Amino acid sequence: MAEIRVNPTRMELKKLQGRYTTARRGHKLLKDKRDELMKQFLEVVREDKLLREKVEAALEKFYRGFTVASASGHPKMLEEALLCPKNEASLKVSYKNVMSVTVPAFEMNLSGDRLGDGFNYGLAFTSGELDVSIRELNSILGDILRMAELEKTAQLLAEEIERTRRRVNALEYIMMPQYLTAIKSIKMKLDENERGNTTRLMKVKDMMLKEQLQSNTEEDE
Repeated sequence: MAEIRVNPTRMELKKLQGRYTTARRGHKLLKDKRDELMKQFLEVVREDKLLREKVEAALEKFYRGFTVASASGHPKMLEEALLCPKNEASLKVSYKNVMSVTVPAFEMNLSGDRLGDGFNYGLAFTSGELDVSIRELNSILGDILRMAELEKTAQLLAEEIERTRRRVNALEYIMMPQYLTAIKSIKMKLDENERGNTTRLMKVKDMMLKEQLQSNTEEDE
């Protein structure tokens, strides 16, 4: 670990002590932020897991019904039934702030001639399995959109957690030890200088006393 090279003066000591205090305060704030980000991340992951299980179960039912409908009907009939959808969907994307992380929020608006059922074909020449599979797919559109929102949020939160973790580690294992080492070094140097000054003053005092004694002796003679 590289050491901070500074002049061993009291001004530098005071400056380094201020930086160390600021680093400690920043370290605590970043740790609190990291912990809160982890809490938010785990909540998002739990909700996403539940939604994924629900969506995967619904998609399994959809594919099963769609496969039966494809096998029981003519391919041209299926293609014509799904060729021209009557419902249209628009996606609105907004953003919100979660612990200084900008995450997306999706909102879907459906419009069309037959809102709700999603059937854009006549029911006379199609199988019931196709109706069930289409209804199953329509029922999870909102869940799929919410799942996409959650997974993007989880990705962004994970990136911010990693950045915050690196900053916490940099402060805890690099910057703060460097400041402490530099502070200790300056204090030792200042103490050494203080002892040297005290020794010099004592020597000067002894010399002055000797001169005074010698002068008094000469005067007595």
